[in-house]
Amino acid sequence: MPFDPVFAVHRFHAAINALDFATIEDFFSEDAVYGSIKVGALEGRPAILQAFRRYFDSYPDQVALDELVEPVSPMAARAVWSLNATHSQTGEALVRRGEETITFNDAGRIIRVDVTDY
Repeated sequence: MPFDPVFAVHRFHAAINALDFATIEDFFSEDAVYGSIKVGALEGRPAILQAFRRYFDSYPDQVALDELVEPVSPMAARAVWSLNATHSQTGEALVRRGEETITFNDAGRIIRVDVTDY
């Protein structure tokens, strides 16, 4: 059966929503790149996972919803999403809306994530 990047993005986002760090880690290739205006450019699975853990230490109640997930190539999908969270220390609300393009390698691991906030 051919790789389905839309299905893979849904599984990846489900792991994030569940704060399942073992599964999140398994999604990324060792040399993955994650780019976002909010976090800058992260290179390598360890740096990406460290940023994820820091973020979720601050926003453990995040609720994210995919509004659209569509294929952009046989190995990539684009997701449009929104999220709400509350900072664990300050109580400040975080509301974001944006999109990301996630590219996978032949093994089905993420090699690149490009995030754009609206």
